[in-house]
Amino acid sequence: MCQSSLHDFLQRLPKCEHHLHLEGALSTKVLFELAERNNIALPSDDEAFRSPEALEKRYQRFTSLDDFLHYYYIGMSVLIHASDFEALAWDYFQHALSDGVKHAELFFDPQAHTSRGIEYSTVLQGFQAACQRAEKELGISSLLITCYLRHLPVPESLSAFDNEQVQESYKSGAVTGIGLDSSENGFAPKMFEKLYAKARKQGLRLTAHAGEEGPASYISDSLDLLKVSRIDHGIQLAHDAELVQRIAREKTMLTVCPVSNVVLKCVKEISQVPIRTFLDAGVRFSINSDDPAYFGGYILDNYCRVHEAFDLSVKEWESIVRAGIEGSWCADGRKEELLAELEKVVKEQEGI
Repeated sequence: MCQSSLHDFLQRLPKCEHHLHLEGALSTKVLFELAERNNIALPSDDEAFRSPEALEKRYQRFTSLDDFLHYYYIGMSVLIHASDFEALAWDYFQHALSDGVKHAELFFDPQAHTSRGIEYSTVLQGFQAACQRAEKELGISSLLITCYLRHLPVPESLSAFDNEQVQESYKSGAVTGIGLDSSENGFAPKMFEKLYAKARKQGLRLTAHAGEEGPASYISDSLDLLKVSRIDHGIQLAHDAELVQRIAREKTMLTVCPVSNVVLKCVKEISQVPIRTFLDAGVRFSINSDDPAYFGGYILDNYCRVHEAFDLSVKEWESIVRAGIEGSWCADGRKEELLAELEKVVKEQEGI
């Protein structure tokens, strides 16, 4: 918990989370429980898998995105049944509730599961069950987004997109849009033009990871070639002044993940995340947790770390949360509810 006098205010802000990988919300506790339940043998040659506590300590020493992804994909191996995916997502929603999340747009990686023999319908069934329960019991609305893995051959992404079960989830509205994740360097947005053209033709929402460890040009290419409506991460934008102006002018939202940026060595400390640059330039962004079970910080932790680094005002926090609400893909009616709640929280903080 941060020591700021604004901590309670930060907690009460009605947050929208736009950059959360459900597989990255797999806590070590749930991971070990599911491994035992499903009789999955965790690597015996890695001392990190001796206990949940040892694994958490290893997570604190990631050296790169690829080092993290190594453990990320091992973690997925314990997810077998629809109930496992539901347990994973429900664990996330409980954290989200305590952190003040009101709406979440959640990534998941179909290829990471179908490649190991898990039916897409199994994955979706579990995640949908948790989403429906969260809305009913916790008041948290949510949308699901399929992410395609850029480190795999492009034809595999196209094949996964065309899968009958995947297509049905798009047509039914169970899944709202597509994203692009995994290792960024060496896998330029241009490679995925055909995939995004197909998704665009179907009226799906479009986003993509760009400018995390890759160059700022990946951001402009994602806008121009993939026609995305928002950018995931995007911190390298700060190195291109002209692109900063364009992003601000076009009101493209970035889904920034400060703790993740530090853990994966994109920056040395939170103060180097270009929060102030974006605020001063009028760039819209939301603050998110990315893979919180691996990075040691859920969304409120990210809010607190940003506040500690930048000492933002109530008005600045209001603008960040407002941008997140307005940049969400939920219905206008839901946005109006959240904006009204934001106004109430701000007035309470200001004693109005």
